[in-house]
Parts: sequence; structure tokens; C-alpha cells
Amino acid sequence: MPTRLRKALGVAVLLTYLALYIALIAVLADRFIMAAPWWGQLAFFAAAGIVWVAPLKPLFGWMNGGS
Repeated sequence: MPTRLRKALGVAVLLTYLALYIALIAVLADRFIMAAPWWGQLAFFAAAGIVWVAPLKPLFGWMNGGS
């Protein structure tokens, strides 16, 4: 697959993933976390702000020419 096409598909997957992840976190926060104490909210949003990166490592490797 040509590099340009691979990167274009990767960007489309990335944007779709981010939109779904943000929606999921917003729904979870609205239903469960907003009633938690401030330290619980802080822990949830800190974890959510870090965890989203983990599934992207294979995608970036694929986009840059890996198999």
C-alpha cells in the first residue's frame, strides 16, 4: 500500500477513534463521575487523558510503513 494512502487511512482511523473515545468518556463522566468527590473526578480525568494514547502505538507504526 502506498505511504500516502496508508497515512490518509491512518488519519481517518485516528479521528474516528478520538471522536468515539471522547464521546465515551463524556457519557461515563456524566453518568458516574460527576457525583464523585473532586479527587475521584481528578483521578478519572487524569487516567482518561493518558489511556487514550496506548491503542495508537500500533496504528502509528502501521502508518509509518510497518506491517
